Amino acid sequence: MGRRQSKPKPRVETHRVGRRIRVKEVRVIDDKGEQLGIMTTQEAMNRAEEAGLQLVEVNPKTVPPVCKIMDYGKFKYETAKRDREAKKHQKTTELKEVKFRPKTHDHDFGFKTRHIRRFVEEGDKVKLVVQFRGREITHPETGRAILERIIRELADVTIILQMAQMEGNRMNMVLGPKPKRDMPKGAAIKPAGTPVAAMPRPIQPPHPAAIAAAANKAAAAAAAAAALAATAPADDEDEDYDDDMTDDTTGLDDIDDPPAT
Repeated sequence: MGRRQSKPKPRVETHRVGRRIRVKEVRVIDDKGEQLGIMTTQEAMNRAEEAGLQLVEVNPKTVPPVCKIMDYGKFKYETAKRDREAKKHQKTTELKEVKFRPKTHDHDFGFKTRHIRRFVEEGDKVKLVVQFRGREITHPETGRAILERIIRELADVTIILQMAQMEGNRMNMVLGPKPKRDMPKGAAIKPAGTPVAAMPRPIQPPHPAAIAAAANKAAAAAAAAAALAATAPADDEDEDYDDDMTDDTTGLDDIDDPPAT
C-alpha cells in the first residue's frame, strides 16, 4: 500500500473580498486613500473592477462596514512581510535549569555561576536546582547555603522570582534578569569634579545721568575743600632748628677726668 497523502489545509482568509461581502451598503475608500462615501456593495465592486483592483472589507465592526479598493495580493504580501520582520526581532524568554549538589566544588560552582550570568544577560530566566541524595536530605541548610551564595555572586544582574522551596529531594529557586532603568534621552552625565567655567557677564557702559551726577558731586566736594582752606587761620612759622635745640654738652668741661691707676 502506498503512503496516504495528507490533504493540504485550506487557506484561511482574514478579510472578506468581493462577493463574499454580504451586506447591502458599505463605506468605500479608494486606492488613493480618499473616502467615496456610502454606496451599495454592487456599485463599490463595479468601481473596483473598473480600476482593476479588489474590494476588501477592512473593518467589519462598523455600521456600515468599511471597505477599501486595493490590490489584495500586494496587501497580503506586505502584511506577511511585516509579521516576519516583527517575529524576527522578537525575543522569546526561555527557562534554563542549572543543577547543583550540596558538596559542589568551588571550580564547578564558578563555572556554573558564569553560565547563569550569561543566561540572565541574554534575557532568560534560570531555575536553580539543588539535588539531595541519601542522607543529605536531613541537612537542607546546606542547599540553602548554596543558593544564598549564588544570589550574592549574581546580585548585580539578577532578581529572585521564586524563593527557595523543597520539592521532594530537590530545592528549587527561580532567578530572572534585573530590569534596566534607561536614562532619559538627551541627558548627559557630567564627570564628578569637573569645574564648570562661568560665562563672563558683558560690561555695560554707565548711564549718562550717572556720569553727570558723579561730576556734580566731585565739583561740589572740590568747592567745599577750597572754602575750608580759605577760612582756616595761618599757622606760626616754626623757629629755627638751632634755637629750639639745647646744647647737651653744657657743663661737660667742668668734669675732671678720673685719675689714672
